[in-house]
Amino acid sequence: METRCFNRYWVGVVCAGLIFTCGYANQAASQAETGTLLKSAKTDFAHLPRNIIEDSKDTFTRRDNFAALLIAGGASAAMHNDGADDRIARHFEKHNTLHGFADESLNIVGGPAAHFSATALWYALSVKSQDEFNKERAWTMMRALSVTGAVTVSLKAARGNNSPNGSPWAWPSGHTSSSFTVASVLDEFYGPRVGIPAYILASAVAYRMMDTGDHWGSDVVFGATLGWVVGHSVAGKHKKLELAGFEMVPCIPTCNGPVTGINLVKLF
Repeated sequence: METRCFNRYWVGVVCAGLIFTCGYANQAASQAETGTLLKSAKTDFAHLPRNIIEDSKDTFTRRDNFAALLIAGGASAAMHNDGADDRIARHFEKHNTLHGFADESLNIVGGPAAHFSATALWYALSVKSQDEFNKERAWTMMRALSVTGAVTVSLKAARGNNSPNGSPWAWPSGHTSSSFTVASVLDEFYGPRVGIPAYILASAVAYRMMDTGDHWGSDVVFGATLGWVVGHSVAGKHKKLELAGFEMVPCIPTCNGPVTGINLVKLF
């Protein structure tokens, strides 16, 4: 009896030790992951202001982008001055279609806060899983959203007009510009299979902004153009060439002689 009790005692001690060791190891691993995330985020966010300046310069100095924004700006000015905005606002006032859950859902999903939060989560999960590819894509999305946000807020402050329901800082629509930035980046990265649904959702957000009287039609027109221009420009600049899921990189010449061609690289 004493031997049996003695054996049970030591089995219990060993089990308790294993549980303690596993718990300590999990805690240590969690702390290590947190430290890695904080270190990575600290490094990247320290360079974000410079990234915003660089991406803004590369985006708005392109002639095609400047022309698109100039046309959208002219169109929105014409809409506001010739009464088109008033007619659109009266139409939605009489034929309001979004209420309750649909209205609130699009307001939340289409908001810049939701976009930045989702991007931050994408970034954190990529760092945790040591997925450098998706980490870079998440950071590109963060850069694009930051450029769009900075430009949108600056234009709102400069224009200073009110929306149909009397809210300040109407032009351009921040929900619309941010939603179209997300859609454009996803379209660049994943093609039309992801891009088209993203554009449909962004268009639904733009419709909601007019339907509820939160924005004029001109606010939405310029916001959509701004988001499209920034999203495609920033993502296009940072997108890696791919073929069937493999990254395309140039061959590096060796000492045996010059080599021309490409390598197909994929991490598993």
